[in-house]
Amino acid sequence: MSDKYFIGLDGGGTKTKCVITDYNLNVLFQCSGGPSNFLIIGTGKVSETILKLITTCTEKMNVANEKLEAVLIGTTGAGRVNDANKLKKSFDNYVKSNNINIKNFFVESDARIALEGAFSGSAGSILIAGTGSIMYGKNRKGDMHRVGGFGRYIGDEGSGNCLGRMGLNAVAKVFDGRMEDTSLVGLVADKFNITNTQELITEVYSNDFPLADVAPLVIEAAENNDSICLEIINSNIDELILHIKAMHKKLDEKILKLSFIGGTITTSNFYSKKFREKITNSLPYVKIQSPELEPAIGAALLAKAKLA
Repeated sequence: MSDKYFIGLDGGGTKTKCVITDYNLNVLFQCSGGPSNFLIIGTGKVSETILKLITTCTEKMNVANEKLEAVLIGTTGAGRVNDANKLKKSFDNYVKSNNINIKNFFVESDARIALEGAFSGSAGSILIAGTGSIMYGKNRKGDMHRVGGFGRYIGDEGSGNCLGRMGLNAVAKVFDGRMEDTSLVGLVADKFNITNTQELITEVYSNDFPLADVAPLVIEAAENNDSICLEIINSNIDELILHIKAMHKKLDEKILKLSFIGGTITTSNFYSKKFREKITNSLPYVKIQSPELEPAIGAALLAKAKLA
């Protein structure tokens, strides 16, 4: 089996990481290229990036395309089957138009390959809380489940988006006189030069303001005992706890193996520390662990599993 290979790709909004493995999933070479969010930059551009990365790997390892058993990319924007199929179709057509044969090409979400990598393909769950939030889990039967992931308008609880949105809502209320003052007003003014109602409305609704950029300021104010920001922090922690409880019920596992992904909860900060403390104190069935493998290797692992 040593002459058979898999390629796994971990696609994001800024870059795509690629690994080529042997049949036993030992990493032989890795490289990286441009972004893979095809919902933003288009399937054609992403197809080009994928093929360039595959070619870099095969040329480096002197491997013919016929020796690639499967290629799988897990990427931002592929959480829905219809969207994933658009990228698959685009890539298949692109390589065909270039007279290149890549058999068994698969597209999955970035969360799915992160889950596969975190527990080396076995049962477990991942909680992603960065700009947005979602939770994925797999039980011993291989059944997949998700919790959350409803986006910045009706979801994203516990994420940078939600912390930032609630923080700016508090600032708006202070500007109006509907809420007592919060130190967050000064922090937002210093960092973003937002000092009044009109500037806040303009930035948020006309300038595509990144809500998640306010999250570190909310965390900073909470750490300094700002009562309003502490309330925001605690309410978001409670929301993430609800995610975990719901996943535990769905998976029906005695012990819930849990891995964190996303800067909001993986970075050492006041918010992430309080969150971990609450899990320890209130959810004795949760076992937090670091990911065993990186997502790109998880993609290769999933590629092999699809052929089983």
